[in-house]
Amino acid sequence: MKIVVAGTGYVGLVTGACLAHLRHNVTCVDIDKNKVELMMQGVSPIYEPGLEEIMGEGCSSGRLHFTTEYKEAYKDADIIFIGVGTPERADGSVNLNYIYKVAEQIAHFAEKDCLIVIKSTVPIGTNEEVELFIKKKIKHKINIEIASNPEFLSQGTAVKDTLYASRIVIGVESKQAEKKLRDIYERFNIPIVITNRKSAEMIKYASNDFLALKISFINEIANLCEIVGANVEDVAKGMSYDRRIGDKFLKAGIGYGGSCFPKDTKALHWLASDNGYEFKTVKAAIEINENQKFKLIRKAKKKFKSFEGLKVAVLGLTFKPGTDDLREAPSKPNVKMLLEEGASVYAYDPIGTNNFKKLFSEGIEYVESSEIALENADLAFIFTEWKEITSVKLKRFRELMRNPVIFDGRNCYSIEEAEEAGVEYYSIGRKSVGDLQSVSKLKSNLYYFIDLLEVANDVVCSDNGGR
Repeated sequence: MKIVVAGTGYVGLVTGACLAHLRHNVTCVDIDKNKVELMMQGVSPIYEPGLEEIMGEGCSSGRLHFTTEYKEAYKDADIIFIGVGTPERADGSVNLNYIYKVAEQIAHFAEKDCLIVIKSTVPIGTNEEVELFIKKKIKHKINIEIASNPEFLSQGTAVKDTLYASRIVIGVESKQAEKKLRDIYERFNIPIVITNRKSAEMIKYASNDFLALKISFINEIANLCEIVGANVEDVAKGMSYDRRIGDKFLKAGIGYGGSCFPKDTKALHWLASDNGYEFKTVKAAIEINENQKFKLIRKAKKKFKSFEGLKVAVLGLTFKPGTDDLREAPSKPNVKMLLEEGASVYAYDPIGTNNFKKLFSEGIEYVESSEIALENADLAFIFTEWKEITSVKLKRFRELMRNPVIFDGRNCYSIEEAEEAGVEYYSIGRKSVGDLQSVSKLKSNLYYFIDLLEVANDVVCSDNGGR
């Protein structure tokens, strides 16, 4: 069976490489010649742990191929996976231009019966519309069928998420299409869920949006914890023992980012609105997440009325560890505000620096380590919990910084460690060590004042014969 994968982004490239890893013959198609030449050498155009290893394995075995010749690739394909991007438009709706471009190419150049499998995240009903589109434009007398097969991979763990997924969802309208996909995925040895196409499309959105809701919920709990004096980490731990809740996606922080949650929440909200339905929970998640991104900068503004002339260490630029992706990363709007207020920004990220330079080419000093960024800094922001960042002890922050004031958006350190290190430490959903130190200083000054009064009293009493 000849398998073709259209698109070599996160979805397409990982899908193609993993299928080849499980001994399928796969051809990946992309229009970018430079990109294809790199991939033919086993070099991944995206940073994804483990991907280059299985790409190299696939290329050396002859099971994985890359080409720009989509006409030849689609000509005699048995199955074509579409894994191209579906970016959001300004209004939150999904841009399906890349999907339809591939669909038109297939309609023009496919010369044998084939199954087209849409892996890209698309609005409910898209598979049906694409099938009608292709049948109207088809050039040869062949049978074309569309199936939905959404992906559930996460950046940074995409290879593992594909090879060892919790389930494979297949949306089909015929037994023939179901059998073809079952045959392909038999080697994965993973539970398969068979539905119709619209249900499969909805499973993808419902899954991602539920996780986004869970993150937004714990961030709201964290914000309330700060007000009432609770500790969000203790709260999350207590919740996690309930098997109905679990411990995943209960880590408070400064919001989610990346290519999935922000886009998919907006897309489902837009789809509901377009159909006259208000999706209140998803709408709330979007609003909460946008607000949460600025949680740290608001805390810093209370401490520093202005960032003008201050040296600011920014640790972590990507939206999470394990990826070079900056889409919806909280670092971007925060760095923009710091620069606008005249701060001198020194930034460190082990992987995402080159991509960040494309967005902020001026005004930032990009450095090679956390410690260089921290030298003589007036304050520090932690936006991403890379191990290269969290491995730096808080005592080292105190030693390197001009003023050891830290705003941690990922709760990388314990409150006890911050107290022991003697730094001013602000995190999410926990007590601020800076506030405690202020109280401690107040108490210390009060005791000192009492001591002075007692000494003065002793002097007065001795001068007056002890009376």
